[in-house]
Amino acid sequence: MFLFVAAIGATVTAIFELTVGPFLRVGDAQPHFVFIFAIIWAVAAGFESSLVWALVGGLVLDSLGQRPLGSTSFALIICVGLAAASTRIFTRMRPIVVVPAVAILSLVYSMILFVLQGALGSPLATANPVAALVPGVVYDAVVAVIVGPLAVALHDRYSDAERVDW
Repeated sequence: MFLFVAAIGATVTAIFELTVGPFLRVGDAQPHFVFIFAIIWAVAAGFESSLVWALVGGLVLDSLGQRPLGSTSFALIICVGLAAASTRIFTRMRPIVVVPAVAILSLVYSMILFVLQGALGSPLATANPVAALVPGVVYDAVVAVIVGPLAVALHDRYSDAERVDW
């Protein structure tokens, strides 16, 4: 059931990112809601359901956004794996880990997409890709500061703890 909720949430978030996301643009920065919530889901809910989120959300973004099919899913799966690995290291500070994880992995996600778009689609002409991607990274980090710790704390508060039943 939890994997189904992740798939539905990823689909709704991908549609939201493609329809409302361009209107939330600030300068050259546009938020990557599927990426942000995939990392939050990886930190809060776990690795398996975040893989479902990354795969389904990436496929919906690729099919509706007319990108090379599988490129966004590939980038999201790599970032979700790195976020889940960092969560295992910092288990006690999970609500705080979300913000630096999104900030660092947003640049990784954007660079992977940039390279894949250049390899699979038409090459993107820019002299300095990191400088072009930094406003989006900052925007993603700001959204993660607002949503991330609250989502992880709510998940920890209302999830059933696995305990041994004597």
